[in-house]
Amino acid sequence: MNVSSLRRLVPPLALLVAAGVLWQGIVTVEHVPDFLLPGPAAIWQSAVSERDLLLSNAVPTAQIAVLGFLLALVVGFVLAVLIHYSRVLEISLYPIVIASQTVPVLALAPVLVVIFGFTVLPKLIIVALVCFFPITVNTVDGLRSVDPDLIRMMRTLGAGRVRLFRDVELPNALPYVFSGAKVAVTFSVIGALFGEWVGSSEGLGYLMTQQRAQFDTGGLFAAMTVLTVIGVLLFLVVALAERLLLPWYHHDRDALFGTRESPTR
Repeated sequence: MNVSSLRRLVPPLALLVAAGVLWQGIVTVEHVPDFLLPGPAAIWQSAVSERDLLLSNAVPTAQIAVLGFLLALVVGFVLAVLIHYSRVLEISLYPIVIASQTVPVLALAPVLVVIFGFTVLPKLIIVALVCFFPITVNTVDGLRSVDPDLIRMMRTLGAGRVRLFRDVELPNALPYVFSGAKVAVTFSVIGALFGEWVGSSEGLGYLMTQQRAQFDTGGLFAAMTVLTVIGVLLFLVVALAERLLLPWYHHDRDALFGTRESPTR
């Protein structure tokens, strides 16, 4: 991480600290009970006292989020390619992809549990349903955004459909794929939480259900914080993968917007 990246972290961190101080000040001055709204200090105490419980339940939640996201990545990419290459599938499948986002996941989750039982499969399906849409839509847009003149030129050089996809369309679509993946991976923890709320005996969603029943509001907020940290870490992993796999894209973009570090003199 360079100096420019570190500098960009200062404003959001400062805003978080200011919000935490204001939050703590309000609950202290107003004498708000911890079971109604704990302050950051009470949440920290709950996190420290329940750290083993939080960590042991964070692992299955992270696993479900990652596996469901990977499933959504594969399914979303394949659907996008099929929609791009088939006019029939575009007409018949694309509206269904869009309509799938209107289905309330919390209402669908119990049905999946009834069908597949209390296994890992319903949770994976829920996460994939939450995540695949931005991947599919962004990938379709990326495949469609290739310059038509470039396509015609490649065809005059004898390039077939496979070569066009490999050498032109896929490289052009990859930044769009990662853009959708970064959005989707932050949704994956929400999908994992939904799945654990409906049918699970472990995970942060299950733990939060127990804490809510016991009026352990501090522990509930601590679990929410851990869930947020997992989501941020997953986002950073995908962003790092994008940097490593698409260096040409970031080099050109940094050069265009002038965000590269000046050479040391």
